[in-house]
Amino acid sequence: MNDGIHSGGCTCGRIRYTMEGPPLVVHACHCTWCQRETGAAFAVNAMIEAERVRHVADEPELLATPSASGRGQVVARCPSCRVALWSNYPTLGALTRFVRVGTLDLPHSIAPDIHIFTETKRPWVVLPPDVAAVPAYYDRAAVWPAEALDRLRVLLARAG
Repeated sequence: MNDGIHSGGCTCGRIRYTMEGPPLVVHACHCTWCQRETGAAFAVNAMIEAERVRHVADEPELLATPSASGRGQVVARCPSCRVALWSNYPTLGALTRFVRVGTLDLPHSIAPDIHIFTETKRPWVVLPPDVAAVPAYYDRAAVWPAEALDRLRVLLARAG
């Protein structure tokens, strides 16, 4: 289960945060953009309300970067070691964070709910048979639990 409080931070320790409560959803994204940005086969991101991410030490630098959608994203990085901690995407902007699960102190405590953009996954990546996987994106109502959808509706109302 992905409930509880999770602490995390950058490599050098300048940026520390806690993520309080369960994420809305956890994606393992296999898109080529995530592969390029992480230098890995896929990125694991926990989407959560920004107010549930508490800054414990210092503030990250926010950098506007391009994205596959053409709408861009804002990546929060440590100004010292440059580790990416989370991203904000245009739909909900600063109201949500896509926290890089690898920056958690115990990253194994949060597993993906779904693998997305598997049409561009590396051929040697074997997906677990008990986790949802889709070629591109998906219908949230078909994947997310009711509680997460309720939280999303609140965020969408706040975003206007």
